[in-house]
Amino acid sequence: MQIHRFDAPIGRLIDRFESSGATVTLVAKPTTLQAVIMHIAPRGVVGYHQAIHNQLFLVVSGEGWVRGETPERTPIQAGEAAFWSAGEWHESGSETGMITVVLEGPELAPALPYQDKKGSQDD
Repeated sequence: MQIHRFDAPIGRLIDRFESSGATVTLVAKPTTLQAVIMHIAPRGVVGYHQAIHNQLFLVVSGEGWVRGETPERTPIQAGEAAFWSAGEWHESGSETGMITVVLEGPELAPALPYQDKKGSQDD
């Protein structure tokens, strides 16, 4: 057995795309899927940029906001996830801080039911 850390102090500061207050720690990297833990500090932001691969952004603690190619910010909280397709412009941030697991890969597709913020659901 091995014990691994993924807390913010061992992460790498995200300093591209005008980001601030966000660190990322690589936790797994098979050949077709990368998994990272992202710590977004209070008032932190991961700046507006294009997704290299399909990306699933799972909030495990705290709350914040996400947006795609429109300027509208959508609130997101623990237990919710955002999905961006490869090439899609996106941004995320938090006023109070949040921790996320981010999965990225060319063949990644969410297997979670979709529910928009208006309450409609698509299984």
